[in-house]
Amino acid sequence: MSGFYEKVYSQVCRIPCGKVATYGQIARLCGNPRMSRQVGWALHVNPRPGVIPCHRVVNRNGMLTGAFAFGGMSVQRDLLVSEGVEVQTDRVDLDVYLWDEK
Repeated sequence: MSGFYEKVYSQVCRIPCGKVATYGQIARLCGNPRMSRQVGWALHVNPRPGVIPCHRVVNRNGMLTGAFAFGGMSVQRDLLVSEGVEVQTDRVDLDVYLWDEK
């Protein structure tokens, strides 16, 4: 599984400042489209906080995570807002902020 985790970290590092990606999008980019939950676990044990921008990953509806990976929703919200991402009611508008990985 650690090989998969490294793929996750590599893809997450590609998300530009001011954009977000979904767990499913990262799973697909890693070649495992059905492993979005495992993407979440990988981000939960992020070995390089502050380097791997896991705060830029949201769920398929644009909702922030309630997880404790980087301090919870309020920390994730603050980090995204500091990058210019508008967050309303703990949700990001994917039509505006979703990363186009092409």
